[in-house]
Amino acid sequence: MKLIHKDIDKDGRGKMVLVPDEGEDMWHTYNILMEGDRLRATTIRKVQQESATGSSTSSRVRTIITIQVEAIDFDTAACMLRVKGRNVEENQYIKMGAYHTVDLEPNRKFTIYKEEWDSIILERIENACDPAKHADLAAVVMQEGLAFVCLITSAMTVDRAKIEVNIPKKGKADDTQRKKAIVKYYDQVMAAILRHVNFDIVKAILIASPGFVKDQFFEYMMKNAVQADNKLLIDNKSKFVLVHSSSGFKHSLREVLEDQNVAAKLADTKAAGETRALQQFMQMMGNDPDRAYYGIRHVEQANETQAIETLLVSDSLFRSKNLDERRRYVRLVDSVKENGGDVKIFSSLHISGEHLDQMTGVAAILRFPMPEIEEEDHALDSDED
Repeated sequence: MKLIHKDIDKDGRGKMVLVPDEGEDMWHTYNILMEGDRLRATTIRKVQQESATGSSTSSRVRTIITIQVEAIDFDTAACMLRVKGRNVEENQYIKMGAYHTVDLEPNRKFTIYKEEWDSIILERIENACDPAKHADLAAVVMQEGLAFVCLITSAMTVDRAKIEVNIPKKGKADDTQRKKAIVKYYDQVMAAILRHVNFDIVKAILIASPGFVKDQFFEYMMKNAVQADNKLLIDNKSKFVLVHSSSGFKHSLREVLEDQNVAAKLADTKAAGETRALQQFMQMMGNDPDRAYYGIRHVEQANETQAIETLLVSDSLFRSKNLDERRRYVRLVDSVKENGGDVKIFSSLHISGEHLDQMTGVAAILRFPMPEIEEEDHALDSDED
């Protein structure tokens, strides 16, 4: 992401001109842009023109429009944003108040006007504009006949390919038929890796499977690379990390990222930091539950006594349509930081973020036990009974 211009007053009101560089920046934009904001961008509009003879023709013209945002839709596959709203500035092609949908894509400049640029949004822009904050990782989760190739960036997990090949079971077909199907499957997985993984950026490629599928595939791929003199695979052999998973489905990524060998390899990536924090929270809930709480009311109670050591919060909470609710979470984050606590903002497009969303989207690891939080809840329940 490139920040072209910034003009924000002391009350937090103002505008920013941004240019997204890549698909991940569109996810950042989705989290920055809110209903009620104004968006100024180039767009295509179909225009009807009438000739002197009374016949009409339609043409598509490119124009600059400013809309008051009413709806935002993020396409994870295409990494594109569709933003719908009413036109709020004079335009020769679009009437004031008319509805229009703007498609935001990488490498196209746009301007966002906000009544309030809060600390969460400003930090997200700072991170998006800093290339050092991007830690990229690829993963292949597989089982016999099935594989998913995913890219895990600092903000999102994106499916890039799904491979399905029918492999006959042992004993139900002749050995030659089975071997041919396995080779076809391996070739398709290898082709997907070469097509979707940028080895110049990616720090590690995880290959995960139950049993020996990963080992047999990796052996086949490297043997094939040597025979074909594929220098890309040969030179990047050390980036591949083989790890066990319970299945070949995408949800197994969470357990893969929690593996200690993987964590060591990915120690400097944002995804690994979030996974470690969530793992620590889950362990704390089992071993020392008075130091692990989730849900906004419990977490705010802990924060009142400056007890929060690590705050875990999902970015989905900052996309709430309720302005007061958004501000509540922003205040919580700012307060925890002021008190010296660590804040981990999870992407809801990450496996770890999906898990946190299932637990209300906010959780905290405390510096010291606070059993009274749970006791107050029991007292309230008793009163209600």
